[in-house]
Amino acid sequence: MSNDSQCRVCGGAVREFFDFGRQPLSDAFLLPNADQSAEFFFRLATGICGDCTMVQLMEEVPRDRMFHDEYPYYSSGSAYMRTHFEELAKRLLATELTGDDPFVVEVGCNDGVMLGALADAGIRHLGVEPSGSVADVAAAKGIKVRKSFFELSTAEDILRTEGKAAVIYAANTLCHIPYIGSILSGVAALLEPTGVFVFEDPYLGDIVARTSFDQIYDEHFFFFTARSVQAMAARNGLELVDVERIPVHGGEVRYTLALAGARQPTAAVADLLAEEKADKLDDIATLRRFGEKVLATKHELAALLSGLAADGKRVVGYGATAKSATVTNFVGIGPELLPFVCDSTPAKQNRLTPGTHIPVQPPQAFSDPYPDYALLFAWNHADEIMAKEQAFRESGGKWILYVPDVRIV
Repeated sequence: MSNDSQCRVCGGAVREFFDFGRQPLSDAFLLPNADQSAEFFFRLATGICGDCTMVQLMEEVPRDRMFHDEYPYYSSGSAYMRTHFEELAKRLLATELTGDDPFVVEVGCNDGVMLGALADAGIRHLGVEPSGSVADVAAAKGIKVRKSFFELSTAEDILRTEGKAAVIYAANTLCHIPYIGSILSGVAALLEPTGVFVFEDPYLGDIVARTSFDQIYDEHFFFFTARSVQAMAARNGLELVDVERIPVHGGEVRYTLALAGARQPTAAVADLLAEEKADKLDDIATLRRFGEKVLATKHELAALLSGLAADGKRVVGYGATAKSATVTNFVGIGPELLPFVCDSTPAKQNRLTPGTHIPVQPPQAFSDPYPDYALLFAWNHADEIMAKEQAFRESGGKWILYVPDVRIV
């Protein structure tokens, strides 16, 4: 297998820096009686483009394998995330949506939590969502949704029927899409002359600083920095005009793009670019050191779980997240170490985790009875979860975390 590939942004050479090995689709939860021999696997490896510095997966998983009618993630499932999106909607209403009949497009609107807040304010809107199940939930709330992938042809069609957009927004979506040039061409065609494209995604700087390696899985194709986004924007007639660090999902950046020359970039852009330069985020040596830390985490977590099992301790998983697929398959965590993972998403319950085939149980299984330890896969919601599960702690239970390092709390 070649250790380089062609950059999906600029066509430059991508050099590999870490290989997680054979991995399944992160959201393909199996029915217990499913034919496990038909399970799809791919090589999960990461590299950096020597030209535009974009960090990306070395292999692309076909998009219709990941985003489809049975896609099981719902944005509104977390109270914290609901508040996050509602606060953003308020900010957009106060800043970008003050004109006459502004139009908003959300790429990957999921179950419509952000657009719902704008719709309630009477804003003309459209969600573009390829995953039918979550799109139907949004539509049932009265949100206008188009069931499709967003690309240049989609944008041109929306332009003909709705006109130009004051705001195009995407949360935890843009990094999923390898055909990024078509997306950004569509954005440039659809934006008003002074409009903005706002998107937020996991930040490479946080992934490296926190060794949050489980942010790397099939659905996350790109890992953005201010520098790589600036280069990507410039190739498509756009300009990076603002950045904002946000604490959700373990550390993200909210990027604001505008048509080239339409707006003056804020000081925050220069500040983040300087920080990335100081941290050498564009240097493959930095990324290889990250890989060494990932390997250390793997061995520590495997040793801890094996030791607890040998001592007769009962450990269960908490949160059958997409990113937990990377952890369980890379570390080698199966039902012998975790008898089950509990999760509040009905579409995942009574199924098996991808690749490692750990049963997924509803939340009530967690307290029936409480385990000795809980391995927290949904660590990005740790505060919310630990507050909700105080009775577990009071029963003597302890949490196992592995970001930024392996520890018991």
